Amino acid sequence: MTDTTTWAETDVGALQRQADRRHRWGRIGLYSGATLFAFLAAFPFSWALISMFKQSNDLYVKENNPFWFNEAPTLEHLRLLFLETNYLTFIRNTVLVGLAVTAITLAISLPAAYALARLRLRWGERMGIAIFLVYLIPPTLLFIPMTRVITSLGLQESLLSLILVYPTITIPISSWLLMGFFKGIPMDIEEQAMVDGHSRMGAIARVVLPLMFPGIIAVVVFAFTLSSHEFIYALAFNKSSAVKTIATGVPTELVRGDVFFWQSLQGAVIMIAVPIALLFNAFLDRFISGFTMGAVKG
Repeated sequence: MTDTTTWAETDVGALQRQADRRHRWGRIGLYSGATLFAFLAAFPFSWALISMFKQSNDLYVKENNPFWFNEAPTLEHLRLLFLETNYLTFIRNTVLVGLAVTAITLAISLPAAYALARLRLRWGERMGIAIFLVYLIPPTLLFIPMTRVITSLGLQESLLSLILVYPTITIPISSWLLMGFFKGIPMDIEEQAMVDGHSRMGAIARVVLPLMFPGIIAVVVFAFTLSSHEFIYALAFNKSSAVKTIATGVPTELVRGDVFFWQSLQGAVIMIAVPIALLFNAFLDRFISGFTMGAVKG
């Protein structure tokens, strides 16, 4: 009996040690992969951060180490970016267009998604699919007729042209996403709020929209990001430097013929990418849950 008990205890101990080793190596593999991924993701930003302070002689000499300063760093390229281009104007225009497009997108896509998801219309599902298919039409097929429309309305060389056109891209996918999210919220919750004395609008505002917050965050990030980096419409509608966004202003101002102001270009990237990355990471969990829940439930 004692031998059997001792053998069983030894066997359990060996299995436990084997499980501990597998767990330890699994954790090492996980952290090693995460570290490698973080390095690969951060490497372009690190290189851009170093390059924006390099002197031209340091950057263009092949024998120099491209990952560090072989000559004293300089702020000359940032001076060129901020004082000899309209970079701050590009940022202001981008923020104004992004906020306006986001507001219009939410104002239209929220009621549209609610109607398609809640009002039990016979053609609701087909309309939702049709709305999503509209998003798949590439802007390269539409920018010429859109340019004719903007010219006919007299809106060329103005931010209003972008504010009116960008929602045609953001509203379809946002409506489709929010429609799936509305379907993921039980109708009983809304009906219970109406039984308690709220109107339909009151039930939506007090009960449904707080539960929709991850989906709303996903739409806000999507609409603002798309309006910030869209290039074709912004280039076709606006040629004046005073009404350009970052997407068109930076490459057209810092690429002059065959002369590329690489350090200033890298500085422009870092100055706008880092704040956006920090803001995106602050809402990353809600952004991912908004997209995944909307996609699955839709």
